[in-house]
Amino acid sequence: MKHQNASARHTVSFRCRPGKNGSSRHRNALAERCKVAAAAAAERHKLKGRVNGIGDKEKPQGLTAVLDEDGVCVVLLEPGQKLTFTGKCSLTCLHGSVQVFGLTIIKNQKAYDLFSPHTHSCLSIEGLKYKKPLKTKKEVRMEVRALLRGYLSIEYRRTVMKSFTSSSSVILLERLEDSTTSFILSHPDYANVFSTKVKERNSSFTNNAVLYSVGVENRDPENGFKMSEEWHSEVQTLVNACLEEDNGCPIILVCGSKNVGKSTFIRYLMNQLLNHISSVGYLDCDLGQTEFTPPGCISLLSITEPVLGPPFTHQQEAQKMVYFGETSCEQDMERFVESVKYVITSYKRDEPLLINTMGWVKGFGLLLLIDIIRLLSPSHIIQINAKDSDDMEPLTQNYVQNAPGFLTKGNSTARRKAREFDSSEDEQLQDSSEYLCFHSHPGHQLVALEADFIGAGEAGNVRCHSGILRDLAMLGYLSKLQHFHPEKVIPINSLIPYEVPFNAVAVRVAHSDVAPSHIMYSVNASWVGLCRILDDIHSDNDGPVILTQTPICDCLGFGIVRGVNMEKKVYYVLTPLLPESLRVVNCLLVGNISIPHAIFKNQPGAKGEIPYVTSEYDFTVSGAGKMKRNKQLKRREHQ
Repeated sequence: MKHQNASARHTVSFRCRPGKNGSSRHRNALAERCKVAAAAAAERHKLKGRVNGIGDKEKPQGLTAVLDEDGVCVVLLEPGQKLTFTGKCSLTCLHGSVQVFGLTIIKNQKAYDLFSPHTHSCLSIEGLKYKKPLKTKKEVRMEVRALLRGYLSIEYRRTVMKSFTSSSSVILLERLEDSTTSFILSHPDYANVFSTKVKERNSSFTNNAVLYSVGVENRDPENGFKMSEEWHSEVQTLVNACLEEDNGCPIILVCGSKNVGKSTFIRYLMNQLLNHISSVGYLDCDLGQTEFTPPGCISLLSITEPVLGPPFTHQQEAQKMVYFGETSCEQDMERFVESVKYVITSYKRDEPLLINTMGWVKGFGLLLLIDIIRLLSPSHIIQINAKDSDDMEPLTQNYVQNAPGFLTKGNSTARRKAREFDSSEDEQLQDSSEYLCFHSHPGHQLVALEADFIGAGEAGNVRCHSGILRDLAMLGYLSKLQHFHPEKVIPINSLIPYEVPFNAVAVRVAHSDVAPSHIMYSVNASWVGLCRILDDIHSDNDGPVILTQTPICDCLGFGIVRGVNMEKKVYYVLTPLLPESLRVVNCLLVGNISIPHAIFKNQPGAKGEIPYVTSEYDFTVSGAGKMKRNKQLKRREHQ
């Protein structure tokens, strides 16, 4: 890295320190001019200099942050001191150690990408205490000064070393440019997803141009993720259980109502585990808010990298995945259970398994949760309830064994029916045992936690609507299309689709009954799961192959059916799947997951009215909406 001489650098300081004899009016005017200068410099992204004292309420001495002309930002953090931010950046620990969302980062490790959009609680980088070094304070200072030579000129090294103590951690922040977020930010609806909301801005925290120049805005630590002592203690207990493996690899199931922090707890626990082990299994049963895949999926993954952002920043290929096609399973609960059973059979029990469940825990939802617990036989159940909430009974071992499920019978129910019908108790219990994926339920350890943050358990009191989060996850997945064009963002409508012959794939609409004559209307301009079924696809002609039942099968990825050519008898499909994977795809599943609106609205070059984009559609017209089915309400002859 080349450096200019210090004399050639332009230093901008935003400290306002008028002399003792200066008037109050003079001080206020000077402070205002400093603020204006800081904002202007930040907008031009030409700041060269340093900022000290960036409004850290917890540390009187403030935060030391220095920016070199080459865009390198060096920050000092004392133990317990936090840098809470909105934005995205790349973090490297040069000296000491820091923690981000449960992940401990020490010197000589690789750089980590951090994503902190306003749709989620802010990330915080916290300085950690570390073991007393064997070196003297003088030797430590000499070592750090030598480290900084590779990043800062002598002028800025001196600034950093003035604030450096033997307990300081030194981190390097750099601007982060990646294909995923570049693609998402190219859509006007989400262009400001990494910016602080106007109503949340606080001049004492966000008016710092040094951090802004590397893509982050400083925030009040109160806006960051905070974990209570109770939660932290239980996390450490679970980590120890996973490391000890006294009874094999633990299976940890997390449940609770909506908006109580289930996903947040799992991400934090996952990062804590990755501090010690190389991989963590993850089974995602939350159809509406999936973590590593687009919505509507049940998936099994082996996670080897820490989770330092929301789902749309870390879409991954699953080890096993079923496309259910809905954000809720209440219309087809039996297929949901069978799908979970199909996916979990790929788990080899050679790593700890974390399981996320849906927030539907009332009525049929609780019955379904009981079935899932019996099916997966977890060693630990983490039950998170909102404060003063009575949504769920404590899922004790006794309760799970005796309560009725939707598809399985509890022990007490089976025994009662055995007495009523004078039949063998073993026969009655067989219905339940056939749903077990592993051995019979050996009992579990229940950990009850209370979500005490503001708005916990209130579905309407969330930072971002669930539909927006689902759209962002889908955009994150579609950003993989940009890997073929890394030099710039290419709009979806400018990409060349694959041609798929009608007779090469079978088609099924999973979420609704559609007449065969209308299938092509349903497939056109739809989000589809690209699946592989075991049955051979045979067709006597070159027409479309339509399945009469929804298969439970492997989903290899997703695509958009951009068009249907009835003359050439082909589907036009856009997908990031590679050709070698596409060769084994023989089924297109259409679900109740729509293409994100931002895709339709962001079509540069389109003239006139854009297809499928209108505000005049009237859902009050008879037949305008889709027909809903409820498979739990069966006809009398099927009961």
